[in-house]
Amino acid sequence: MLEVDLRADGPIPLAARFSVAAGELVALVGPSGSGKSTILRAIAGLARPSGGRVAAQGEVWFDADRGVFLPAHRRAVGMVFQSYALFPHMSARDNVAAAMGHVPRAARPAQAQALLAMVNLAGLEDRRPAQLSGGQQQRVAVARALARAPRALLMDEPFSAVDRATRERLYREIAELRARLTMPVALVTHDMDEAARLADRLVVLREGRTLQEGAPQAVLTRPASPEVARLIGVRNLFEATALAPDAEGFARLDWAGLTLET
Repeated sequence: MLEVDLRADGPIPLAARFSVAAGELVALVGPSGSGKSTILRAIAGLARPSGGRVAAQGEVWFDADRGVFLPAHRRAVGMVFQSYALFPHMSARDNVAAAMGHVPRAARPAQAQALLAMVNLAGLEDRRPAQLSGGQQQRVAVARALARAPRALLMDEPFSAVDRATRERLYREIAELRARLTMPVALVTHDMDEAARLADRLVVLREGRTLQEGAPQAVLTRPASPEVARLIGVRNLFEATALAPDAEGFARLDWAGLTLET
């Protein structure tokens, strides 16, 4: 279980609270500037909010009230950056092995090769990032994130740098890979279709605040507020007054002088 409760006044305000169960993928969705990436950075230890708590599988990484703040290198977290952040002078195998500080040096090449095979890159271990396509680079980044044996996997818009056809293929591969993962996974995206397709639950954010969370179908069909409705793409919003149900129990609304039954 990944438990997140973050508060900050600025420069990017935060009032976000959610949890991710083991084996679950939760998508953080919202417009640009809603604090999605900042939340991932705070979970990873790359940013320190003024208040709140972060714990992963029973290990406390951050607790403002107790003065606990584990630096990033002490948090067992795997992170896939939007830019992938691969070392350009290293092979795919060496990029993955670089994250294996906890593994004996002699065992790293074989374990790195196994992870690359798991993300369908067998045979490309010796290629450098410049010799790989965008989709292949993304898979190296995922393998490297998993190489840390993380308590949580964080993915910051990992599909934004590839074309639509490659993205569709990566969606399928991530869905297949998820069946083999046991850690909590948090995915940042501004693409609502992507979130609904990949996630078990959505967390809708605006200006660092959690507005609603729930299963994709529940959020998309029953937004908790007009603000959430607008964020998920609902365009037709009207103000109406709820009236008493009719004799058959149907709900009635007064809208601009008209009575609507639903």
